[in-house]
Amino acid sequence: MYISQLIAAYTVSQVLSGRNLTVSLPEVQARFPQATPQQRGGATDLSYGALRHYGEIEAYLRCLLDKPLTDERIRALLIVAIYQLLHDEADDFTVVNQAVYAVSQLKKPSPKAWAKGLVNAVLRNLLRKQEQLVTQVQSTEVAVYSYPQWWIDTLKRQYPKDWQAMLSAGNQHPPMTLRVNTNKMSLQAYLQSLVAHQIEAHQTGVQAITLVRPMPVQKLPGFNEGIVSVQDYGAQLAAPLLDVQPGMRVLDACCAPGGKTGHVLELAQLDMTALDSDEQRLQRVKSNLDRLQLTATLKVGDAGASDWHDGQLFDRILADVPCTASGIVRRHVDIKWLRRKADVEAFAGQQARILSNLWKMLAKGGKLLYVTCSVFQEENQRQVDAFLQRHADATLLPLGLGGQMNITHMNDQLIPTDLHDGFFYALLQKH
Repeated sequence: MYISQLIAAYTVSQVLSGRNLTVSLPEVQARFPQATPQQRGGATDLSYGALRHYGEIEAYLRCLLDKPLTDERIRALLIVAIYQLLHDEADDFTVVNQAVYAVSQLKKPSPKAWAKGLVNAVLRNLLRKQEQLVTQVQSTEVAVYSYPQWWIDTLKRQYPKDWQAMLSAGNQHPPMTLRVNTNKMSLQAYLQSLVAHQIEAHQTGVQAITLVRPMPVQKLPGFNEGIVSVQDYGAQLAAPLLDVQPGMRVLDACCAPGGKTGHVLELAQLDMTALDSDEQRLQRVKSNLDRLQLTATLKVGDAGASDWHDGQLFDRILADVPCTASGIVRRHVDIKWLRRKADVEAFAGQQARILSNLWKMLAKGGKLLYVTCSVFQEENQRQVDAFLQRHADATLLPLGLGGQMNITHMNDQLIPTDLHDGFFYALLQKH
């Protein structure tokens, strides 16, 4: 267990210093070549869990420390161990003993002798005093909900009826939802295939199936053959809403990792251009399309510029723009602690630039689907309202989200639930 604790502690420390979790975790794991697959999996669970509940954990830690810790590695190790004691099923005393041993295994500079005693004392005090500390810890909303206060305040103001449910949904483990390529197999036939493989699942949407328990994709029947893909149910709405018809010239801007690109191409034979500013991420799009046996013209370029564009207008544009990703925080738990309030305004400025630029590339009568995986209105409805004021040739079309299976929404905003993440959609037509 101590190896998993060590990997998670180093990872958590890096994230809290400003680094991305999906970058930090594999880098830290590479420093422990002796770790077994089980230990690496355990480290992943501990890293995500500790960051998911960091607001609560940090509040307990403040109560248990006489003064702030200057050694960030020891602090991160305590954060991981406190997560285990509060939320994990591991034996309490094993967690404590392994955490104390992990202190001695920290790499240079070696911790001083007091560190073992401190870790032991803090964790054992938590076990003794947890019931007494609950009231003190829950006196702040940051500790109760494990989000920054600015985030909580924003949702309170923008979603007065839903803010608590949204915060709660963001702290849950995300579901594993599949998209069935119904050109290759019907949804009901795929459900029967899962039953034959003793995989429990249920239908969520027209092409969506949610697994009762997540599993490695390579164990999914038909995955390598492109029969099924992993995609959040909320994200699966994008391709149908774009309303593509065979032969259309279509642009998927900011396309990586390519889930929506593939879905659009599954719906019709198209002249598809897939654009992304990151060449490495574009290679992932190619890999996904290869598995699905689909093709697109891949281009590296900035959706907010035109140097990549050949001048021909598009019939449909999917503008899945960069955003705070506040609607998919349960999948990217580090976002809560890496984002700052000022980032919302910065993303909104970038989105406005991209949206206005792509609009020039849309043919008359064409449709542009504006998409974010955010729940902040500055990036969503307010962004679209401002765009409509600037562009007299744009009309906002109704989406009909009320007719979708198992979708919780407020106007064009998907509210995160146990079945889907938080997305925003706006369909704009040029006239």
